Amino acid sequence: MGLTLSQKIIQKHLLHGEMKAGEEIAISIDQTLTQDSTGTMAYLQLEAMNIDQVKTKRSVAYIDHNMLQVGFENADDHKYIQTVANKYGIYFSKPGNGICHQVHLERFGVPGQTLIGSDSHTPTCGGLGMLAIGAGGLDVALAMAGQPYYLKMPKMVQIKLTGALRTGVSSKDIILEVLRLLSVKGGVGKIIEYSGEGVKTLTVPERATMTNMGAELGATTSIFPSDEQTYAFLKAQQREQDFTALVADEDADYDECYEIDLDELEPLVAKPHSPDAISTVEEVGAIKVDQVAIGSCTNGSYLDLMKVAAILKGKRVHPDVSLVISPGSKQVLTMLAQNGALADLIASGARILESGCGPCIGMGQAPASHAVSLRTFNRNFYGRCGTLSAQVYLCSPETAAYSAISGTLVSPLQATTFEHPSFPHQFEVLDNSIILPNELKQDVVRGPNIKSFPLNEALKKDLEASVLLKVEDNITTDHIMPSNAKLLPYRSNIPYLSNHCFETIDSTFSSRAKQAKQGFIVGGENYGQGSSREHAALVPLYLGIKAVFAKSFARIHRSNLINSGILPFEFEQSSDYDLIEEGDRLSIKNLKEAIELNQTQLTVTNQSKQSTFTVHLPLSPREKEAILAGGIINLIRQREEA
Repeated sequence: MGLTLSQKIIQKHLLHGEMKAGEEIAISIDQTLTQDSTGTMAYLQLEAMNIDQVKTKRSVAYIDHNMLQVGFENADDHKYIQTVANKYGIYFSKPGNGICHQVHLERFGVPGQTLIGSDSHTPTCGGLGMLAIGAGGLDVALAMAGQPYYLKMPKMVQIKLTGALRTGVSSKDIILEVLRLLSVKGGVGKIIEYSGEGVKTLTVPERATMTNMGAELGATTSIFPSDEQTYAFLKAQQREQDFTALVADEDADYDECYEIDLDELEPLVAKPHSPDAISTVEEVGAIKVDQVAIGSCTNGSYLDLMKVAAILKGKRVHPDVSLVISPGSKQVLTMLAQNGALADLIASGARILESGCGPCIGMGQAPASHAVSLRTFNRNFYGRCGTLSAQVYLCSPETAAYSAISGTLVSPLQATTFEHPSFPHQFEVLDNSIILPNELKQDVVRGPNIKSFPLNEALKKDLEASVLLKVEDNITTDHIMPSNAKLLPYRSNIPYLSNHCFETIDSTFSSRAKQAKQGFIVGGENYGQGSSREHAALVPLYLGIKAVFAKSFARIHRSNLINSGILPFEFEQSSDYDLIEEGDRLSIKNLKEAIELNQTQLTVTNQSKQSTFTVHLPLSPREKEAILAGGIINLIRQREEA
């Protein structure tokens, strides 16, 4: 039996374990990336490991999230990241150079290599044929220190594409269709591989839109073959030497297979407040639109914005619509300026934002109260845009542009045709906003807002605490630790952030947790989906959360909890979730001994209800050591002292 594309790359990088679905494996990492929302904490953790230089082939630190500088905090973080990157041999992408995923795709991604990044949308580079995986900041710091990356061997899912897209239908509609088929938890523990004749019709930027939003499936990563389209992209980026042809074996065995006929695909939208709440544009109808936001790491490519410029040329944005456009990179913005498309965008009434994450993470451009915001982004979680009452829909650039003109949701299939832009033979390459490793002679600079990361204590014999919060299914890391323009400047200040933990669900949680000093959280299915942000584990750790009881966990968040020494218990019987109430006192006797003896089933006593239930805690040997030590950093320090 042949190998899938992912299995080939994993096999080449395999250090420990067997490629059996569900078994823990360890792989070597060629490249890493960080961004400034998660990077400061990752580099503080790297410094704690006492290494001289990073051990990867290439590591890059990007500034793309915390771009608003209304105080010293963001600028201080940027200076810290730049100076620590210089010290350890890390490339540094300056503010304004672009979003990490777009720039990495353009300038650094290499087919067949492994990449992990402290951002959940790192799989974007799967559009180039990389094995690119989002991870917690500590996992990325460990990789930079030369340590393997551990994960459970994923199942393999094949999505075969046939036919070709009609004008007005885009790759964004393909990934929305995949989300309709699989849901936001349908990719958990799986790698999505795209194949079929339809793949050959998609450029690398179009593929990257799809691998980017594979994160919304909960997938470990998504990947395309490295083929003629890949070579054309790399050659246009003046990087053809990085090309390697890669494809799955014809007799590769997949755990699941799906097929999508591109000829039949229609323009789609994701309705509030989940990326898998999919309907066709026609089904939703001509709802009034108040704001349109185009760009982000999902749809901020040159081809995306050239299509938007072609639609808007000679037109006027509807008087009731605020249209904002954020190019994915400085390269994209420069090329738009050179060919006149930028002038067409500005003349239409669009507002041009800096090349960064911006509105996607609530860093500016929050919609008005009760507004409908149409966005080409990847997430529309409740409150993520910065306005709790807003209704956020996700769509393609074509749908967004036509709707901005109309003032209502419009299908591109019913709109006037436009000239589809051609793929450029050569991109504008000017890497003067990337600072090379060890280029500067300066010490690491730490501002007053940069605080140390919290550490847990070693696991005790027994565990007992009260349930401080009970939440529903599909709780995101945005729910746990909101990320918006008010809070992003404090990503390096865990004590400050702790005041806002779970505030969109229960504004009293933080104060109650501080008063209790120790507690539990109870959650439903897919707890911790969404962003890779480690803060969703570090802040609860700071507040004394010792364990989370849930029906199931999102992959990255479960790893972040274990890295922090927080126990991720899964209900053996999901119905036991219904029997627990906030305030219940739960206890587990002889917990430490049970974990030392590799017991995976544990009995929990609900003292308030005078009842018991069973939880499941499967831990690999490495995870077991981390839990017993109270987290990975404690474990590393123990080994150094031994």
